[in-house]
Amino acid sequence: MTTLAATGRIPLSVSRRFLAPATLLVLGLVDILVFGKYAHHGDATFAFSQPFAKVTVPNLKVPAAETAYALGAATIVLAALRVMDLGKVVRRLSIGLALAFFVIALLCWAYGGSVNSFNVINQFQGTLADSIPLILGALAGCLCERSGVINIAIEGQLLIGAFAGAIFASAFGVLWLGLIAGSLAGGLIGLLLGVFAITYLVDQIILGVVLNVFVSGLTGYLYDKVLIPYSNTLNSPSTYLPIKIPLLGDIPIIGPVFFDSTLFLYITYVLIVAVQVGLFSTRWGLRVRAVGEHPAAADTVGISVKLTRYRNVILAGLVAGIGGAFLTIGSVGSFGKDMSSGKGYIALAAMIFGRWTPLGGVGAALLFGFTFELQSILSTVNVPVPSDFLLMVPYVATIIAVAGLVGQVRAPAADGQPYITS
Repeated sequence: MTTLAATGRIPLSVSRRFLAPATLLVLGLVDILVFGKYAHHGDATFAFSQPFAKVTVPNLKVPAAETAYALGAATIVLAALRVMDLGKVVRRLSIGLALAFFVIALLCWAYGGSVNSFNVINQFQGTLADSIPLILGALAGCLCERSGVINIAIEGQLLIGAFAGAIFASAFGVLWLGLIAGSLAGGLIGLLLGVFAITYLVDQIILGVVLNVFVSGLTGYLYDKVLIPYSNTLNSPSTYLPIKIPLLGDIPIIGPVFFDSTLFLYITYVLIVAVQVGLFSTRWGLRVRAVGEHPAAADTVGISVKLTRYRNVILAGLVAGIGGAFLTIGSVGSFGKDMSSGKGYIALAAMIFGRWTPLGGVGAALLFGFTFELQSILSTVNVPVPSDFLLMVPYVATIIAVAGLVGQVRAPAADGQPYITS
């Protein structure tokens, strides 16, 4: 991450400037030469309503091969436009359109000539559910790194939150207790991060990796020794049921996606607003950003650098712990070894892709969550792609996004730099 931040502070080289257009060109060629050429004859059907919905939207049928060809050609045009310097808005819009065209072409190839339809509502619902731990992890990263502390330990915070959430919800039969315990467990890892990074000035990247390994080993050991022998009492929590908001939940397309979900999604809405407003529209946020950019100057005007950083790393841990609790009491209903499966690292990548801003991180997390849900749906369709390759899709998308499309970024100036008072 420090490498990405360092490269973001220097002008882009010629090869770097053409990396994004080359990536879009490859996507366009894949749309044409793979999805268009090998699509089955017939139409691909997209459904925009769920069964038994009060208000239904007609299905959309498009010719599979022809649509893939057209979208591929449009993506190649976008690649040509990216070569020219047409401004930030055009650059970002071209990336979004190219990715959308790629996904639609992929779906045309997968569903062309099939009697099955691709349910857009199910895809979006799954995207939001898969994105919850990624969004909360990205918010945790923003809280930490805006104050100048690199948080590689998001993975461990998610994992310990899932572990604590499952145990406390199972042992006491109270879901709220599992949610609180998961958040506090994540906050505890944040406190450890603060003690070693802020007080003892340990290298923050190495420290984050060590904390992740520590949490993985600890939860794995306790899973074998405690949860397996007592699975009925310590690893069988109930899960939160969807809560449908009256009236809003009945709006076509939007309602089932945004207003008919578990409590975790509504908590995520609140935290997104709180972090965005807190960091950029409050006195507290101004102090946090001052500490992350120039701690010596902040100290000069009376801002406690250590206290600010401690507060933020603990808050970040509490937020990430909620994302971890979702993995158990908000989703599968049990804890498994290393069940975070790299989501903390993907959340870190989302934060970088989002340029260290809460809303940017949320957008990137939704993109990665979309790939998680897409590979899950495609694995149930008879497509000629091995399941192991489909499981790689979210991680490949992360690599492409960060390495090829993230562009010029700049981390907070004091990110990762320990502060020693004179």
